[in-house]
Amino acid sequence: MKKANSDDTISIRPATRDDVPVVLEFIRDLARYERLEHEVSASETELREALFGERRYAEVVLAWGDGQALGFALFFYNFSTFKGRPGIYLEDLFVRPEARSRGVGKRLLAHLARTAVERRCARLEWAVLDWNEPSIGFYRSLGASPMDEWTTFRLTGDALALLAGSVPVNG
Repeated sequence: MKKANSDDTISIRPATRDDVPVVLEFIRDLARYERLEHEVSASETELREALFGERRYAEVVLAWGDGQALGFALFFYNFSTFKGRPGIYLEDLFVRPEARSRGVGKRLLAHLARTAVERRCARLEWAVLDWNEPSIGFYRSLGASPMDEWTTFRLTGDALALLAGSVPVNG
């Protein structure tokens, strides 16, 4: 792929139902980069339902250039009780290696920042793996700051099911 001198040839647009195979490809590419490919179990059917079904759980924007998808961002709303307003949580951001250094990631994040401002969101936030120094440096260069005083917790699989069934529904 040729390297562009500017990011003017890059466009950002919302994903459509027809883009689901591309979205799943980006998810798998990101998982490979993060050394987590073994954790990907999403299917096109599941993504299509989650992104475009009766209840939309997330949104995706795609970066396009040179006639191909160069990157993606998948996001959804969270909520700040202190601000009394929604926020945008960026679940995944990925730019194809051959498209890096063209401003694709910055354009995707700028698009999400504009979306947050337009939708009156109080914040835009995301998580990054501790070892991912290139991304951490990139995010810092944009003015983002780490939330070092917070620790993310997660329940999945058996632990999630165990807790879900541990207390009577109405008792």
